[in-house]
Amino acid sequence: MPEISVIIPTYNRESLLLRALISVVRQSIRCSEIIVVDDGSEDNTKACVQDFAEESIIPVRYLYQENKGPAAARNRGIVEAHSPYIAFLDSDDHWKKKKLEIQYRALSSRPECLISHTQEKWLRRGEHLNQKKIHQPGNGDIFQHCLRLCAVGMSTVMVKSTLFSEVGLFNEDLPCCEDYDLWLRTSSLCQFLLIEKPLTVKEGGREDQVSFLFRVGMDRLRIVSILNLLKEKRLLKKQMKMALEELERKCLVYGKGCLKHKKRDEGWMFLKIAEWAQKTLGGDINNSLIIPHIPESFLRH
Repeated sequence: MPEISVIIPTYNRESLLLRALISVVRQSIRCSEIIVVDDGSEDNTKACVQDFAEESIIPVRYLYQENKGPAAARNRGIVEAHSPYIAFLDSDDHWKKKKLEIQYRALSSRPECLISHTQEKWLRRGEHLNQKKIHQPGNGDIFQHCLRLCAVGMSTVMVKSTLFSEVGLFNEDLPCCEDYDLWLRTSSLCQFLLIEKPLTVKEGGREDQVSFLFRVGMDRLRIVSILNLLKEKRLLKKQMKMALEELERKCLVYGKGCLKHKKRDEGWMFLKIAEWAQKTLGGDINNSLIIPHIPESFLRH
């Protein structure tokens, strides 16, 4: 039995959580433990997990915390996990039967790799949704892809637990795009091992999803992530160039959008950051840059 901890964060998804749990138990290899982190649910999530745990052949740990968001919930699971391998599963998604087996065998055979992801099957309200080319997951060095968008599906990921000592945990200051932020940091240091099979089923199209709630202005948070990465001053010169180019593009689009919607102060701030990125690209790019700051008040509206 491989030592894998499966972390499932959840919030008021009693009706979907059971399907996710069943997809873990039905895997072709058995994981060590399932950790359900309840991020302040007000439905019958606790009873659902407890009933499932009584019948489960795999140990199920239920952890409750006040609502702090998906980053904090996943971090709680990471800290509590006992295994050298960790797999993430969102409570509204589920896995194909051989997901853990195929991914574990591939990742454990590559000592130099710390992280793996798989292809996905996308469903929206139960109907199959074709992925655009830009959303197709990549293999190896995916840093440039991760700059553009969230290039890694959360429920596709398996990591060696040592990864987090290299890149840190999820950023709990971000109410959304915490996965974009972590994959950006990770891809700047690590190669991603892609399993080229759709072993994860991703469900979308519901109004309770974080990506829906923060769908307006999501790039604002991605801009913050790029700036934070630049502040760490550890990017290679070619990575800094990529980061500055994407920062300029995102700030131009977002800043102009703010001006269009009469958010003048916010709009001009992001346009000034775009101008800074452009000037920096035209000069001597180095890790001694003084990085612009975005006030915290702009993160949560």
